[in-house]
Amino acid sequence: MKKAFLFALALIAPGTALAADPVSLTSTVFVEKTSTGAQGRNHIVLETPARMSSGDRLIFMLNYRSSGMRSTGDFVVTNPMPAAVAYQGTSDPGAMVSIDGGRSWGQLAKLRVTERDGSVRNARPEDVTHVRWTLNPATGATGRLMFRGVVR
Repeated sequence: MKKAFLFALALIAPGTALAADPVSLTSTVFVEKTSTGAQGRNHIVLETPARMSSGDRLIFMLNYRSSGMRSTGDFVVTNPMPAAVAYQGTSDPGAMVSIDGGRSWGQLAKLRVTERDGSVRNARPEDVTHVRWTLNPATGATGRLMFRGVVR
């Protein structure tokens, strides 16, 4: 599991535009842990993943910078979900998800899954295969896109 997960982490670099595009992206993954401080209060700590276990909560951060001389127009960032990670959501209302390998997109609450027996159910976070944002950053703009996952 560990080897497969580390391989999957290597694949999470967001889908980026061609080198000629004036937007640069960097991707970072953190494990979210709860730590107890000296006063006995719990607080959240983000750590660089070393070892992963089922149930570990992850935060994926994608930083972008528009460095061109003019606006890029619409710029799409697509991030596949590693197979070893179940999507847990994002606070960004502009994020779209796919449950079919990137063929179609929508808000999770509006997507439906057809089961093998033909029955249809609402899509769940663990069905998500990709996360996507459409940006139109101004020249010199920077920003961060984030989503959460949990190790299966």
